[in-house]
Amino acid sequence: MKIAVRVRPRSARTEVGGRHGEALVVRVREPAAEGRANEAAVRALAASFGVPRRAVRIDSGATARQKVVEIDGDERDLANRTAALLEGAGAADGP
Repeated sequence: MKIAVRVRPRSARTEVGGRHGEALVVRVREPAAEGRANEAAVRALAASFGVPRRAVRIDSGATARQKVVEIDGDERDLANRTAALLEGAGAADGP
């Protein structure tokens, strides 16, 4: 399943949830340098969707804040989780 995401680097905490237009918002603590924010976003998405890290790939937009991410898994489960996350039922990482 492919979804549009908006990555917000240097956030106070890492969390997935909410929307920016039609994109799912992924907040990460890491800066947008040397791929650190991308890797943090992929890890956060994997945790939020309950899939292994290897099941999440950036399909396009690796150097932009707006990205398309491909997630492998059960389409119905992924669609349900995407809808919940877009409505703000996010998952946070850490305190």
